[in-house]
Amino acid sequence: MNTPLVHGPILRANPSIDTLGGAFYGLPMKTFGLVLSMALLLASTAPAQTATPTPDTAPAAGIGTGRGPRGGARGLVSPEVHPDRMVTFRVRLPHATAVSITGADWTDLGATIPLTKDDTGLWSVTVGPLDPMYAIYNFSIDGVTTPDLNNPRVKRRTNSGSPGSFLYVPGNPPEFWEPRDVPHGTIAANWAKSTATGDTRFYYVYTPPGYEANTATQYPILYLFHGSNGTQDDWTDAGKANFIEDNLIADGKAVPMIIVMPWGHAVTGPQAGTNNAVFERYLLDEVMPAVEKKYRVAPGRENRAIVGLSMGGGQSLNIGLSHLDLFASVGGFSYAFNATALQNNFASLLNDPAGTNAKLKVLWLGVGRQDKTVGYANNKQVSDVLYDHGINHVFFEMDGGHTFAVWRKCLAEVLPVLFNPKAVMPTKSGKNEV
Repeated sequence: MNTPLVHGPILRANPSIDTLGGAFYGLPMKTFGLVLSMALLLASTAPAQTATPTPDTAPAAGIGTGRGPRGGARGLVSPEVHPDRMVTFRVRLPHATAVSITGADWTDLGATIPLTKDDTGLWSVTVGPLDPMYAIYNFSIDGVTTPDLNNPRVKRRTNSGSPGSFLYVPGNPPEFWEPRDVPHGTIAANWAKSTATGDTRFYYVYTPPGYEANTATQYPILYLFHGSNGTQDDWTDAGKANFIEDNLIADGKAVPMIIVMPWGHAVTGPQAGTNNAVFERYLLDEVMPAVEKKYRVAPGRENRAIVGLSMGGGQSLNIGLSHLDLFASVGGFSYAFNATALQNNFASLLNDPAGTNAKLKVLWLGVGRQDKTVGYANNKQVSDVLYDHGINHVFFEMDGGHTFAVWRKCLAEVLPVLFNPKAVMPTKSGKNEV
């Protein structure tokens, strides 16, 4: 019997020691020993499932020098966010020869920020001042990518690379994605054995504030997908989707809705080329029927939306445009989907603009102008083809790369449009820009 695991707060499965250990392979032996011991400490102090770490408290200032509850020296504080929004990163590795920050969302993703070692073996660097952010970064230790070993905020990854770390620089007043003193929705993990994928996996379901009390109310539903190398955690840990929706509901700017966040990697390893086809079966044949049976979902295609980022943007566009009998709202952010695929696979939609526009209540596309991963120009070309064929839609662009800073903003822009009876899709290529 498949029993959903429902605990109210967001549930988390922490990275296993196997996952962390694989990231450190190849370090010099002394460095490896220190890195592994710190990884073991991180893993041993976290429960198998825990409430979501909400970014409501910045790390304490200074470097610990006393004795911790385990009898060992307190760890270094890294990152330390100073009142002027300068940020200091630290790691003590006396035997390392080179340490740097890599893959930082607030830089060109190919940039590195070197740390400097003092006589005690403490490596550090101070950067900034930085804008308010919740950003992903890694350390590189003697050429091996690792998380920040003193930072408990971990970004899990599916296929490749080390787990990452999150940097939280709070806003004052809070940013649109930060938790505010408003009613909050609930996120539950729903476990089930999957026939399509052959494993037992879970998807997250967000229910809006008041869902438990308003037992006669039915809600529209959004299926929201993460990107390549991501997990079910991405839209809550990195994307802050629940806080964005909570804040919009509280401000009267978005319709209360159910949000479903499945794991988009239905197939990994050598057979990953079949992933999207298997994921489509998993979504349509298993996730949707189960969710819409268990939760109070308003009936009809006009109450369903499908949206994703990067790989998930390609999934949402392909599945949504192929199943307009199921979805009246479709969207993608920095989408892995190009004009050739649009013209080859959806010629019938392009050649019937009146029929397509009648079916699509919302078609919403967004991307950062500095996106080098899927390419801003590629995403814009999709929009151009749609406009050239008379397909009404939003094309939203903003400064930014292939990062959650862009995707959080895209989500905050599209949520007020979804299930809004007053929403109108543009009929010309006048872009929405910030």
